[in-house]
Amino acid sequence: MISLFIFIPNLTDLNKSTFRLLQPFIILQVIILVGIVGYMAIEGASFLDALFMTTISITTVGYGEVVPLSETGKWFTIFMLITSWGTFAFAITRITQFVVSGEINQYFKTRRLMKDIASLKNHVILCGYGRNGHQAAQILRVHDVPFVVIEKDERLMKKMVAEGEKMLHLEGDGTDDDMLRLAGIERARALITTLPVDAQNVFIILSARGLNPSMQIISRASEASSVPKMKKAGADNVIMPDRIGGTHMATLVSKPEVVEFIDIISGEQGQSIHMESLNYEDLPESLKGKTIGDIENWERSGVNCIGIKDPAGKFIINPSDDLIVVPGMKVIMLGTRHQIKQMKGNLQ
Repeated sequence: MISLFIFIPNLTDLNKSTFRLLQPFIILQVIILVGIVGYMAIEGASFLDALFMTTISITTVGYGEVVPLSETGKWFTIFMLITSWGTFAFAITRITQFVVSGEINQYFKTRRLMKDIASLKNHVILCGYGRNGHQAAQILRVHDVPFVVIEKDERLMKKMVAEGEKMLHLEGDGTDDDMLRLAGIERARALITTLPVDAQNVFIILSARGLNPSMQIISRASEASSVPKMKKAGADNVIMPDRIGGTHMATLVSKPEVVEFIDIISGEQGQSIHMESLNYEDLPESLKGKTIGDIENWERSGVNCIGIKDPAGKFIINPSDDLIVVPGMKVIMLGTRHQIKQMKGNLQ
């Protein structure tokens, strides 16, 4: 996935930026409208004559009047000259300020990237970009999974930019429902929250589950006592990085080759090796109710079945070739990225 980086403000700040950008144009439109209505009401001028009088008053070009002015009309023209001159100067100053400061470029870039986020589907929302969030983002990028990061620490994100990290990023609090909606939570396939405070992760889980009941939610936990609370709040999986890290290091002593192989498959080095979960419903009709051997040999893609998840949620490791795939099963396939891509292309 080719990601782009930008600090996208929250909705309130973005609306304020929009208003500041449009403010001088709105004021000019109001002055023009007042001038047209005033000349038509005071002098009985036609719409075109009133527009002409208003235009020469605002621009102070000095052309003569196209309609005779009464005393009231002269006072109104004086009001228009003074008011419109100040308004026009304000508009030019504000527009120049936007251009020189680069705010107008940032504004349109923000709007464009927000449109890109709005077009995302089946993406992942990553709350928090600390050490765990950074690692999760790297793995998602390696496996071409689109994602959006929500992080409120601007200094942290600027540091990552300086180091060459690029991604879609929303600057804000992941516990804010509006921020989750802006990240497209209704269309997301999964949410990963890696905040260091368990209470904040629980709050995000509750909000995310309410906004998208069907999405997968994975949370980080610092304390073992928080795990059942997160599960009860709606998390599908809860990860304790410290516990996993210790187990991983100990396993490297007892089974180093096995762990290294798993790291290659699931980590950043696994660009050429890939695993894919295949639902029974995604199989073509000719393969439904067939055996594992039939699926592996289909179209000769070269993928291998390394596991099955039965309808009851139980895993069967290294199933036999004569095992029949039934509704509700999920087949876990292993192969090169090319083989997996070929297999998925055959299913379409």
